Amino acid sequence: MYIRKIVSKNLVIIPTYNEKENIKKMIEKVFSLQPAFELLIIDDGSPDGTADIIKSLQPTYPNQLHLIQRKGKMGLGTAYITGFKWAIEKKYDYIFEMDCDFSHNPDDLPRLLQACENGADVSVGSRYCKGGKVKNWPVGRILMSYFASVYVRAVLWIGVSDTTAGFKCYKRHVLEKINLDAIKFMGYAFQIEMKYTALKKGFTIKEVPITFIDRIEGVSKMSGKIFKEAFLGVLEMRFRKI
Repeated sequence: MYIRKIVSKNLVIIPTYNEKENIKKMIEKVFSLQPAFELLIIDDGSPDGTADIIKSLQPTYPNQLHLIQRKGKMGLGTAYITGFKWAIEKKYDYIFEMDCDFSHNPDDLPRLLQACENGADVSVGSRYCKGGKVKNWPVGRILMSYFASVYVRAVLWIGVSDTTAGFKCYKRHVLEKINLDAIKFMGYAFQIEMKYTALKKGFTIKEVPITFIDRIEGVSKMSGKIFKEAFLGVLEMRFRKI
């Protein structure tokens, strides 16, 4: 039986693909925070050496910095599902997901944690609830993202302002109750599907206002294929039994 040396009850999961410009700064920033967080990075065979940077830092952060390497790009959703299963097995109490590019501010992690400690089952770093903001995005992308959330709320009848948000904290029991193998979508629809499934299971979601800042370094992974999956996937979710 595996026994984990407990450094923190909080695990942050970050998927990476070609994030050499950001990964060292992100790791150092997360480990500077209080309360303490551990990190699990799921790297999909980054050809730019992202995984090598992580490995070089593991001796500095023993029992805190964890790495799972996968061969090739397998999708955002599968990366998080892999991380969720790992976190459940190791019995972390609070499990976070966030991007590596600093569009999600690590300083907001304690606020997401506090929302769950204060009673929420899931907390969401929200751009579109009261107090939430977006910086450095062109107007067209802001409008596309905002109205995508309006569309999702209208189709799925869920009271979450930022339905596509990928900055979240789950209590472990939420992920234990969701059949992770049944989660279908892998792109931005994955974020919608996880929120919708949690709500359908009777869990509460609390939105925490954040300022979302577009990445400064590295390349965005957004594509038309991902957007199309989210648009059509919402219709499928509406009529699927969960």
